[in-house]
Amino acid sequence: MAVVRYVLVKLKPGVDIDAFEKFEREVDYAKAAQNPSIVSYRTHRINELDMGIEGGPWDFMERIEVTSREAYEKQAASGSKEFLDLLYTKYLDRSKTVALWSELIEP
Repeated sequence: MAVVRYVLVKLKPGVDIDAFEKFEREVDYAKAAQNPSIVSYRTHRINELDMGIEGGPWDFMERIEVTSREAYEKQAASGSKEFLDLLYTKYLDRSKTVALWSELIEP
């Protein structure tokens, strides 16, 4: 069963989108590749939201497929804390960035 975490990301005011995308390509993707609990990690720029979706607007959506939620959270609590602090200090608006967990419904 695939376990996926989706993160709706809002950048801090004044953060350059191109600079964030460069960070994603050069740093975040490399960091995710080092985490053994991550099966797949991709970030998508949000171009528009359908009517009725509240809580945004968001700038990006991350899709993080993991071996298990427990393994991912354990890794994040140990090896990724400093990295996440950097991410929120420099780029992300913590008050508007939200996450949800999902499990694939197999066909």
